Amino acid sequence: MTEWAIGDIQGCAKPFFRLLERIQFNPTADTLWVAGDMVNRGPDNLSVLRFIKSLGPQARVVLGNHDLHLLATAEGARKLSPKDTLHDVIAADDSDELLHWLRQQPLIQHNNQFVMSHAGLPHIWPTERAFALAEEVACCLKDNARYRSFLFEMYGNEPSAWHNSLTGNTRLRVITNYFTRMRFISATGELNLTVKESAGSAPQGFSPWFQHHATRSHDILFGHWAALEGETGRNNIHALDTGCVWGGKLTAINLATGKRTSEPAN
Repeated sequence: MTEWAIGDIQGCAKPFFRLLERIQFNPTADTLWVAGDMVNRGPDNLSVLRFIKSLGPQARVVLGNHDLHLLATAEGARKLSPKDTLHDVIAADDSDELLHWLRQQPLIQHNNQFVMSHAGLPHIWPTERAFALAEEVACCLKDNARYRSFLFEMYGNEPSAWHNSLTGNTRLRVITNYFTRMRFISATGELNLTVKESAGSAPQGFSPWFQHHATRSHDILFGHWAALEGETGRNNIHALDTGCVWGGKLTAINLATGKRTSEPAN
């Protein structure tokens, strides 16, 4: 059995299936860690979601900001923008089934060696604390009584920093921003969610989140930040988003060996 981790697929089904063929992925024996943003901007979100869902326990998925955007647009909490390509999922005969499955996915996956979230882990939270906070959002997404209310209040950059006194949907929004939208962060934990360029474009007072990290007991897997081109400069922090949907490539990492295998977008 081989464990693979893959970055942001974003509806790029053809490169995704070519990459699985290239790494000789065995859906009955191997495990695929999927770092979120399975959908949006690419041409075939439906095939991607259906396949990953079909893997059952052989897929270890975390939600990214685009996956959450799909849930929100399906519930009417947000209108589709001209850039969104989510229509195929929303209009599908099995849309309800796929969206229900998506709601069951967490913001963090982990084992004894690896922790994965879509955007990474903020240095302000010890690992166990991060697990607990991610679970608060996961529980809300599964809760029919609270789910829609949160999606309607999920969008926004404020508050820009965590505080233990935060409550309700505001608390959940801030947790979600750290796990699905974070790139640059200050030493005190304030997020800058407007700058999206490479690590060298950090605003004054901010740094890439992974530069704040001391040694942790787990390696960290994350996607979200295509401008990094898969490089963090840290041996134990692995960037998986290599910009397939923007004409780059889709990358998978063998978690046992660290070997990377990539498939060009075209």
